[in-house]
Amino acid sequence: MNRRTPNILLVIADQHRFDWLEGTGDLPVRTPNIRRLQDAGVTFRRATTPSPLCAPARACLATGRDYDSTPVPNNFHDLPVDSDTYYRRLRDHAGYFVAGVGKFDLHKATFDWNLDGSRLLGEWGMTAGIDNEGKFDSLWSGREEPHGPYMKHLYDEGLAEAHLADFSRRAKSPYGDTSLSPLPEESYLDNWIAANAHALLDRRPADAPWHLVVNFAGPHDPMDVTERMRADWAEVDFPPPHGSTEFDGDHNEVRRRYAAMIENIDRHLGSFLDRLEREGELGNTVVIYTSDHGEMLGDHGIWGKQIALDPSIRIPLVISGSLVERPGAVSEALVSLEDLAATALEIAELETPADMTARSVLGVLRGDSDSHREYVVSGLDRSEREIEMAARHYGANQWVRLRGWRTVTTSEEKLIVSPDLDHPHLVDLAADPHEEHDLAAERPESVRRLLAVTAGERV
Repeated sequence: MNRRTPNILLVIADQHRFDWLEGTGDLPVRTPNIRRLQDAGVTFRRATTPSPLCAPARACLATGRDYDSTPVPNNFHDLPVDSDTYYRRLRDHAGYFVAGVGKFDLHKATFDWNLDGSRLLGEWGMTAGIDNEGKFDSLWSGREEPHGPYMKHLYDEGLAEAHLADFSRRAKSPYGDTSLSPLPEESYLDNWIAANAHALLDRRPADAPWHLVVNFAGPHDPMDVTERMRADWAEVDFPPPHGSTEFDGDHNEVRRRYAAMIENIDRHLGSFLDRLEREGELGNTVVIYTSDHGEMLGDHGIWGKQIALDPSIRIPLVISGSLVERPGAVSEALVSLEDLAATALEIAELETPADMTARSVLGVLRGDSDSHREYVVSGLDRSEREIEMAARHYGANQWVRLRGWRTVTTSEEKLIVSPDLDHPHLVDLAADPHEEHDLAAERPESVRRLLAVTAGERV
């Protein structure tokens, strides 16, 4: 493989909704380093997750497949170890040093990462890596002893008892509890993940391209932040959520915490960019920032994810690097998270397998095309247990209680289909971006056309 093949740095937040970026509307969000990527790259304004839940979304990304082609319907299933991943193809067929840190969530149901975070990473295609617990995973799996590298770190540092007590309390009110984390800065989960990412960058070879995946745990609930993070947002006020009359000082505090976690991730992104620039590698590195799914954040009276509405299924996506021909461009192309798998393969000069549904976005980056997909599909199938858990923490709204649903989104309209709805819901996204008006009865032809897309889907 030619050494000039670009490196790929993929930074993935957990639960970062699409519109919480600096310069978006009237939100006082600070993301200067994502802005650096935007100024030098392409911002995909219409990016969507194939499923707004951690494990299925990340399985779709790893395999380059849509939700209904991926054997991970929810958080209670692991990705089979024999699954074909784009990580393995980069490593085995393109000679990439493939490394990753943070919350991969590819075996979320098992709750065991090995104490060094190495469990199954090699089988999935990693050359090196540290796969660790997500925020609440550390609570569910580490009460008696550690089963992953993050809890091992906390036990080793004498911090496990304080952390477990803190998260046991937060589990009862993952949004309402906005108290400070008892952990020092260096042991706060996202800061620890960033340090591990830099350690893996230390190991990258000089004679081969590399792909580093950094899976941050924030801004996923709970709303835990350090004192430094809190102080930076102490006096900031946010606009209220859409479609809800519930907004007070407590809601504003939740938004401050959410913004603080995003800014903290942005700070670490800046440290990666600065380092690569100092070491002369930024010019040969494609940098991607995205999230596995979004966050309702009180819109329509709903919190969390798993919802068919845009704050839950739409994600930020910015791609920067030497392949970009129109730096600073904002693309309206419809893109799905799994498309990053095909994009990485094309960057590495590999073919995308025919059984992958992912489509490379390099054509948009190069300015060859302004469009990408005719539509994007997102979906989720859940058990009664998952629905009750969601209703307990996120709200008892009808959207929270759907057992299974699919959305089909075009450039203008969006259809929501579920056996728990008495009829499909159709939204005009241009006229009604907050999805408050159902137009299905007024536009039967649009409903018929978009329903055809879901034919054969498990809904």
